[in-house]
Amino acid sequence: MKIVFMGTPEFAVASLDALIKAGFDIVGVITAPDKPAGRGQKLNESAVKQYAVAKGLKVLQPEKLRNPEFLAELKSLQADLQVVVAFRMLPEVVWNMPPKGTINLHASLLPNYRGAAPINWAIINGEKESGVTTFFLKQDIDTGDILFSESVPIKPDETAGELHDALMVVGAGLLVKTVKAISAGNYKEQPQDALATGQELKHAPKLFKEDCLIDFINPVEKVYNRIRGLSPYPTAYTLLNGKILKIFKTEMSTVDPGIFPGGFLTDDKTFLKFACKDGFIIVKDIQLEGKKRMGIEEFLRGVRL
Repeated sequence: MKIVFMGTPEFAVASLDALIKAGFDIVGVITAPDKPAGRGQKLNESAVKQYAVAKGLKVLQPEKLRNPEFLAELKSLQADLQVVVAFRMLPEVVWNMPPKGTINLHASLLPNYRGAAPINWAIINGEKESGVTTFFLKQDIDTGDILFSESVPIKPDETAGELHDALMVVGAGLLVKTVKAISAGNYKEQPQDALATGQELKHAPKLFKEDCLIDFINPVEKVYNRIRGLSPYPTAYTLLNGKILKIFKTEMSTVDPGIFPGGFLTDDKTFLKFACKDGFIIVKDIQLEGKKRMGIEEFLRGVRL
């Protein structure tokens, strides 16, 4: 079975690697175009492109997925199946091209957390478990019939970055299982509408800067979950002496703060903690605007608050 793989970030590399190690024939890899990055504006290749080039795979990097030249080249690969992991929304002319269809790996237990940031929102909302799902693509994003899913527990102190790495590995295994089942014709599709009956679905929209600003007037647990759900990226932040303070790791205390939410206490040596509605967020790992990321004690050695 000939497979075209579509993906861009590191999350997708694990899946591509797993398919190759399982012996599948990857006839082409579609990934994002190179983009200038950094001060020198040097062209930056996606993680998937770097891996694919190292493995000698054919790589296509279309600016527009409806471009006639790209569509002709994609069709010439004569793929039986297309596999999508952390790519972009596909037009029907692309996802409907191969005879066995196009499948997607999504980092949530669908139908919940459809959207661009499922890992972040699961932690922000205080979920106790997440997971991965494979499904056939349809016109509306993340709504196709489910093939397989696997749940993963979320630890109480786990960050979005840590959950990302766990789901990346589990997802790669589930994808191989899915492709093997499709190759053998041994699978059963489950419509998401049937699973969604009687429940209010949770969504995972794209995150913007305003979603990252910490509102300390909330209960301490809600603030704690938002910080770890945005760590290490796009990162929760507050303002400290007029500068942006990114916060990566914290602990929480339910001791009555006794000061207004958003106020802070410090001994200028070992601790910095911000008051919330019903407790304190104790900062452990931060980055002040214009400075490098560092632990709290190192930070306090260089500043007086």
